[in-house]
Formats: sequence, structure tokens, C-alpha cells
Amino acid sequence: MQLFYNPDIQPGDNAFTFDKEESRHIVKVLRKKEGDKIHITNGKGQLFTSEVIFANEKKCEVKITAEETFEPTPYTLHLAVAPTKMNDRYEWFLEKATEIGVHEITPVICEHSERTNFKADRFEKILQSAMKQSAQFYMPKLNEPVHFDIFVNAQFEGQLFIAHCEETDKKLLKNVLQPKQQVTILIGPEGDFSTKEIKLALDKGYIPVSLGNTRLRTETAAVVAAHSAAFVNE
Repeated sequence: MQLFYNPDIQPGDNAFTFDKEESRHIVKVLRKKEGDKIHITNGKGQLFTSEVIFANEKKCEVKITAEETFEPTPYTLHLAVAPTKMNDRYEWFLEKATEIGVHEITPVICEHSERTNFKADRFEKILQSAMKQSAQFYMPKLNEPVHFDIFVNAQFEGQLFIAHCEETDKKLLKNVLQPKQQVTILIGPEGDFSTKEIKLALDKGYIPVSLGNTRLRTETAAVVAAHSAAFVNE
């Protein structure tokens, strides 16, 4: 199933018009014509089946022939991940975590962070592409970057974890994750969280966890964390 994404389409809509960019892709690249089917999601759990009624590369119009609502997963996963030094590695994490199943992502700026900004528009497009490729109907939420101390002082429900590399008493994440829970996991930068940051998180109720016996890159650790949460909820 080839899936299109547009947040503007709503349950109960009878028709929809794509913007110029999407219309050109549908008509010129995919060579869709009147009568062809197109599947659309709004990223909020709805799947719309539609039929092309006007195949114009500047204004492609469809009529909605069916709609279906999908239940959300029984858990929610919020990954707070420090930006990587190279943007392409963070982009890889966004893509893979979306395919596996993540609900919310917050870039956290830490003491050892080497990058403090990113291109939000590009990251949003990566999330959209990964959602469509993996045939999912919920769009992950991408938050603005926030400093570590501000993030850990915010109130989050459910299980709270911080994955760090210091040689302290830690539990394996896969052994402490509980199914059907709200889960927030902190993943640090290449230089790891500072001792001060770790202490602050522990003071705020975060549980220190390990992701295995090897030291992982930031983006790999985030993907392992996403998979662990998805696996527990299978």
C-alpha cells in the first residue's frame, strides 16, 4: 500500500485536494489518473481510501470512498535524545525509531553536547517518510530542543529511565520495562551525561539503566531503547 500523509484531512471529509508539490508527485511521478485509488493518513490514527477525480499536476483532487480508524498502541514511548555531532546519524535514529514505534521525541541539550540545533523541517520530513514507509497511521511528535535540566524538571507520568555509561548500579532496561505504560527514556550525547546531570535525573525519580554490555553510539542506544519498549509490548 502506497501511503500519503496530510494532517489536514479529517474524519467525515468527502473530498480532498492535494497541494502543488504532492499533486505533481501523484500525477507526474506516480502517473495516477482519474479512477485510481490513493490511501491517505492524517497521522492521527485514520486511514482514508480515496479515488482520483481530477488528475492535475497543480491540483489533484480525490473523493473519499472509505475511512478507518486504528487504535493507538497500548503504551507510549517518549525518547529524549541528545543531538549527535553529525546530523545524518540523528536522522537515521529518527527514521528507525519511527519504523519500530515511537510516540514523542525531544532533543535534549546536555553539558557534553557538541550540537545544539537542527533543521526541524528536514527532521519532520524524515518522520513522515518513515511513518508512510512502515504503513503506520500515527505521526510521532517532534519537540523543540530543550536543555537537560529543564526537561528533567518537567512532570512526566509512567516509567522514567536514564541510560548512561558510568559504572554504577544499573538495571537492564529490558528487565524493568513494564507493558502498557507511559515510558520516558533519556539518551545522552557521545560524551555521555555529566555526573551532575545523572544525579539530577536520579533526584527527579529517573531509574538508571543499561542497554547491554557494549558501549553504544547515541543513535544506536536510542534505537535499542525503542525496540526494547516495542518488544515488551508485543
